[in-house]
Amino acid sequence: MACASWLHLHSSSLTRVILPILHHPTALLHRFNIFTSPARFTSSVNQTNPLLTPVHAQAKRGFSSKDHKISSAEDLQFEPPLKIVEYPDPILRKRNKRIDTFDENLKKLVDEMFDVMYKTDGIGLSAPQVGINVQLMVFNPVGERGEGQEIVLVNPRVAKYSKKMVLFNEGCLSFPRIYADVQRQTAEVPQTLSERPESVKIDAQDISGARFTIDLSELPARVFQHEFDHLQGILFFDRMTDEVLDGIRKQLEELEKKYENKTGLPSPEKVETRKRKKAGVGFGK
Repeated sequence: MACASWLHLHSSSLTRVILPILHHPTALLHRFNIFTSPARFTSSVNQTNPLLTPVHAQAKRGFSSKDHKISSAEDLQFEPPLKIVEYPDPILRKRNKRIDTFDENLKKLVDEMFDVMYKTDGIGLSAPQVGINVQLMVFNPVGERGEGQEIVLVNPRVAKYSKKMVLFNEGCLSFPRIYADVQRQTAEVPQTLSERPESVKIDAQDISGARFTIDLSELPARVFQHEFDHLQGILFFDRMTDEVLDGIRKQLEELEKKYENKTGLPSPEKVETRKRKKAGVGFGK
């Protein structure tokens, strides 16, 4: 798969989105965490008004706040600079706690996450990917510092997702230089589909703790779904069919060997014994 996506986007300035509003800015994207097929998008990021960006289907029951423990001050401690955690580090599979303290430390963590995201050519990043197991993600669909909208979602939940599905190809900063189709299977449709919902409605909190609801579609929705999977301990190869997985099996095994050489410990998981994980909570299974 090619490791660039030709999305013609433009933007004149950067906006750190506390309550995301208005329309998704556009610019040329390259070398990022989510890879897509060539296409032109006019995505919307709308606050509290589902009429502006219709989401067509009621989601199955999303996860409850009771499903996640509350983080402590220690859980949010970090030493900059942050580094990307790579597969098969067990941090990527740990349960991620809800954030209940909205202070300067959280704002510093968000700033550091954006910093490492841009330095590694990403457009989205979740807290467990930098070794912090809390319910936090950041993204900027433009992927360039100083351009676009920087979106911060704390304790996000999926409220709705669309019936319409879109095809795409994904990569992940925790799986360097590995790109493949994310697959979905249902009992009703036995064949595999390389797709995710086109749009999602999300309930979340901002870095000050204020609750809000936003609708995301097209590329921002894809980035959110990828990072939301990370917050559930789900990695993108969990969604792949065995046939697709076979195409990257050697690369995954190399990452497992790299982990063993670096830590002196056996790999906590092996692709050769992998069993398909359940889909992310709140999405079709």
